[in-house]
Amino acid sequence: MPIPIALVFAAGISSLDLAAAREMFGVNRAGAGLVDPWYDFAAYVVDPVQSCDACRIDRLCSLDELAKAHTVIVPGWPDLTQAPPTALVNAIRDAHEAGARIVSAGTGAFVLAAAGLLDGRRVATHWAHADLLAARYPRVRVDADALYVDEGDILSSAGGAATIDLFLHLVRLDHGAAVAKALAHRLVMPHQTADEQAPPSAPSEPGAEDRVLTEVLSWAAGRLDQQVTVEDMAQQANVSRRTLVRRFRAGTGMAPLQWLLTQRVQLAQRLLETTHLSIEQVATQTGMGTAATLRRHFSRSVGVPPDSYRRWFRGRGRGDWSPVPSA
Repeated sequence: MPIPIALVFAAGISSLDLAAAREMFGVNRAGAGLVDPWYDFAAYVVDPVQSCDACRIDRLCSLDELAKAHTVIVPGWPDLTQAPPTALVNAIRDAHEAGARIVSAGTGAFVLAAAGLLDGRRVATHWAHADLLAARYPRVRVDADALYVDEGDILSSAGGAATIDLFLHLVRLDHGAAVAKALAHRLVMPHQTADEQAPPSAPSEPGAEDRVLTEVLSWAAGRLDQQVTVEDMAQQANVSRRTLVRRFRAGTGMAPLQWLLTQRVQLAQRLLETTHLSIEQVATQTGMGTAATLRRHFSRSVGVPPDSYRRWFRGRGRGDWSPVPSA
């Protein structure tokens, strides 16, 4: 069955957030060979607004339907001087209590905070409003540097292009890394995981001019089942260790071993999703060595142990749309 997603629509919300949500979740991807069924995308309109953006929403839902959705998305909120409608705040709180996954984009975090869902939680919001959010809701742990934050049942982005990254992250959680990567390719955008987040100024992929780094990345990616060191990669590139580290940081935004670990975890996800290999076998094929090492790194990166991730991912196919538990 398709995953029900409800987006909160209000006059003046971010058009980028709306367009990104509709493109990610409101377009049937079955014909593209991705996943069938995909998502059941609808919007709850806060006020009787008439605009071109509103006309682009194919299906509207009631406040009761919003409270029963699997995922509720609150885009960047247009007016931070006014409290969000009480009925909307209550519906979002009810949805969360019923087990829904709640997602905010940019200043949408203010609505979640008003519902009391962010107390004691780490949250991302737009840097220009981070201080205001922290001052208005002192129990909220505002992270002004994060592009997006995944707290399991509560997810948030810094707004803007970071929201697109977060939405793609949701697709990865719901349908697996391979589907998310295929969708990113179809949308002509890089596939960035939570572990690969970097400041906006840092490129996520190496430049075309750095052929040496590109060749090293390909060489290392083909040896994830082996123990590869920084010295091995430097020797392969015929450069010093210091030069390799500098090129890695400039090209990927990460240190070499951090990049290598991210690739191992992503490979583990694909193997858990698509094979019946044991956890020990997955650990061997990803170069983790032991099941204990795999569990430690996988849990830290994904938020759940590998065996729980496999059970959860396969449960999706049986219509179990319960959110992934937070670590």
